[in-house]
Amino acid sequence: MRNNADDNGRKNYMYILECCDKTLYTGWTNDLEKRMKAHNAGTASKYTRSRLPVKLCYWEAFETRQEAMSREAAVKRMTRAEKLKLIWGEKDSEKRLW
Repeated sequence: MRNNADDNGRKNYMYILECCDKTLYTGWTNDLEKRMKAHNAGTASKYTRSRLPVKLCYWEAFETRQEAMSREAAVKRMTRAEKLKLIWGEKDSEKRLW
């Protein structure tokens, strides 16, 4: 049985961040903690660099990088309302984040 890890032993994640202006950012990584530090240091993406600080509000773990990247692409195609349903669940999707 394999853990949610690729051949190098790392897990792969699709994640959603909430930026300080309440926008949502979707990405993927194989080191969630390191990526969060990079986002909040302003070195991970142009989009989040000007919207600091960011908060991790949702993530999913995958066995392979390809699965994480595929899920990221699917989530990026979602509307904000659909992303909020994913984060909060169907019932609570109308709540404001945090």
